[in-house]
Amino acid sequence: MYDFFEEEELYSPANDEMSDSITQNWTQQAIECYYINSNCKRCSLSRGHYSFICQMPKVINSLLETVGPPQQEKRTA
Repeated sequence: MYDFFEEEELYSPANDEMSDSITQNWTQQAIECYYINSNCKRCSLSRGHYSFICQMPKVINSLLETVGPPQQEKRTA
């Protein structure tokens, strides 16, 4: 019935791995996190009661190293 899954290799990144795509550009969520100093109590996502471990502090560090801080005019938080 599900023969197509036998040929597919599923990959789930480990906690210390991040997708390259999320560390190339500042997203609105990354900008918010940056300006609230990664304070999860002030994060808009924390109100959604998501069941995942936030990787945004790691994303912020990577973005700062690769592209520098976000532009001030993009600030939304």
